[in-house]
Amino acid sequence: MSVAMDHTGPWTVADVLALPEDRTTRYELLGESLVMSPAPGVRHQRASFRLHVALDAAARAVGAPVEILEGVNVVLPSGLVVPDLVVADAGATADDPVTVDIDAVQLVVELVSPGNSTMDRKVKPMLYAEAAIPHFWRLEFDPAAMLVIYELQGGRYVERTTALAGATTHLDAPFPIAIDPAGLSRQ
Repeated sequence: MSVAMDHTGPWTVADVLALPEDRTTRYELLGESLVMSPAPGVRHQRASFRLHVALDAAARAVGAPVEILEGVNVVLPSGLVVPDLVVADAGATADDPVTVDIDAVQLVVELVSPGNSTMDRKVKPMLYAEAAIPHFWRLEFDPAAMLVIYELQGGRYVERTTALAGATTHLDAPFPIAIDPAGLSRQ
């Protein structure tokens, strides 16, 4: 995209948000550096959609005042990220903003992509913890689907449990949900 190549100097959140919408590329800002990644593949999209549906159903079942969003801009103190899934306070999304305020985010979920595994496993969790997002989940696909559940404690994420494919795992935060990762990416 020529807009990205023509830019000079450090990037800002406003610069990134001013880029034209592009469904083939995700734009994120880490510090003052623009990070571009390709749009997710079919397995990733399938799993994201199914997990979105499961989270939405679980939230509605208990009347949690949240909204589940896919691929939404979240402004962090250190930049702008686009988590695969976000659970945000419903009030923060009522006016259809372009970004979701970090204080409204209860949970972020990253689905590990082959080309972004370091970002999904190391960089983004560190940024989310620094931003004090209470819950972080990471969905791994290989060798089998598993969902690793983290909770923020003392400014760092602590692994609470791992939901393994073929077994239903019951979670209680940010609201009760029962999930078996096996069905998330399978066709």
